[in-house]
Amino acid sequence: MTKINTRQSNEDGLMAEFEAVIGLETHIQLNTVTKIFCSCKADSWEDPPNMNICPVCAGLPGVLPVLNEAAVSKGARLAAAMHAEIRLISYFDRKNYFYPDLPKGFQISQFDQALGDGGYLDVPMPEGYVRRVNITKLHLEEDAGKTKYDGGRRYVDFNRCGVPLVEMVTEPDLRSADEAAQYLIRLRQLLRWLGVSEADMEKGHLRCDANVSIRPVGSSHLNTKTEIKNVNSIEAVRAAVNMEIERQCVLVQAGDRVESWTLDWDDDRQRLNKMRFKETEADYRYFREPDLPPLLLTEAWRDAVIQDLPELPLERRARFMADFQLPEYDADILTADRPISEYFESTLTAYDGDPKVVSNWIMNEVLRMQNDLGLSADALTLTPEHLAEVIKLVDAGTVNAATGKGLLIKVQESGKTPEAIVAAEGLAQVSDDSALWAVIADLMDVHSEEVANYRDGKESLFGWFMGQVMRQTRGQADPVKTRALLEQALKGE
Repeated sequence: MTKINTRQSNEDGLMAEFEAVIGLETHIQLNTVTKIFCSCKADSWEDPPNMNICPVCAGLPGVLPVLNEAAVSKGARLAAAMHAEIRLISYFDRKNYFYPDLPKGFQISQFDQALGDGGYLDVPMPEGYVRRVNITKLHLEEDAGKTKYDGGRRYVDFNRCGVPLVEMVTEPDLRSADEAAQYLIRLRQLLRWLGVSEADMEKGHLRCDANVSIRPVGSSHLNTKTEIKNVNSIEAVRAAVNMEIERQCVLVQAGDRVESWTLDWDDDRQRLNKMRFKETEADYRYFREPDLPPLLLTEAWRDAVIQDLPELPLERRARFMADFQLPEYDADILTADRPISEYFESTLTAYDGDPKVVSNWIMNEVLRMQNDLGLSADALTLTPEHLAEVIKLVDAGTVNAATGKGLLIKVQESGKTPEAIVAAEGLAQVSDDSALWAVIADLMDVHSEEVANYRDGKESLFGWFMGQVMRQTRGQADPVKTRALLEQALKGE
């Protein structure tokens, strides 16, 4: 591979003369149990090399593929969510190319009559606008294997051969590396929401190639593009695309020509390398796959897929802002994944109060608990009903906020109801004036020197006195009432 010159430009306004034109090709591993054309295990991320293969996915002579219905269902579900037409008749084709990890010498894919036709994803940007990203192709195909270089040798692992993929190709609708990153963030969110893919880029469940070109601002012409491969995280996509945009701007400004290269992203060195000249569709010599009949779907089956779609994340995000008056930040957090979104709505139903109060408890406490325990919201022992009960106890003054937060952990660990824990452990908030006066009076007797210092002007001691009262009452003193009574006592009123 040849290292690409990515020198920085010092000329003001160079980047402003051009706009980027970016399209993304994503390969999405569907989370089926078995591969697309055989019964081998599909997810083999942690398995030793070449353990999950058979004559079919290893491409031995004379074998016949059998289509996995689950792969079709998940692919169609994604197509429907992307507003694509689900074709009732689609075909599989052979994509011919030679590479060591492709044992058959061709890949079974879909070409001109794919499962999905058209579609789009509206991507809200942090700056406040929405970028509509149109879809050129959405088709099913099998994955190839993978190669690994070690000690000057290339090793081939066929475990991934035949794993079901959806390849989705966008129109060149993206205009910056940040837009490309936001598209991938929203696509990953959608895939997990639908339950069709784990979408973990580190494990190769979601892989992305970026096609990048530039043109003068205001032009509608599509210029020569380069393709960036081997980008394995959203931040790597952002970095690689930014670097390629800058490289092309410098090149064109210098009077040179952008060539149609396939580029390799070296994440360790944060640089691009030339791999080869980019192939065209003609190079793959597509023709119909003779061992698979046309994929025929009924209108009733297609309608059932569409009707089974859940409310999609961006639609729910908009509803949370409109119906519950939640800030955009809260709505984004609460719709980041489907379980936490449903946890919020279930808690709100049980609480029957201010949505913002529930949002705060979930974002500040429940999400922290999730992260600490490594659990999704639907796997917590702390149910939405439990959370609503804790919030009500705090609202009623039965327990203070600090005790309420501790209650969440106790419920999660024990499975008992919040009220049962409060009763058993005597956690009810101390709000009786006489009880609080007794604690404060005893504290002032023991710490008469600190009382004198406070009255002499060292008012910072007030916080220390508050802390002592809370300690004496095991955190159960009503903080508002305690503050008022303590102020009176220290002033000698």
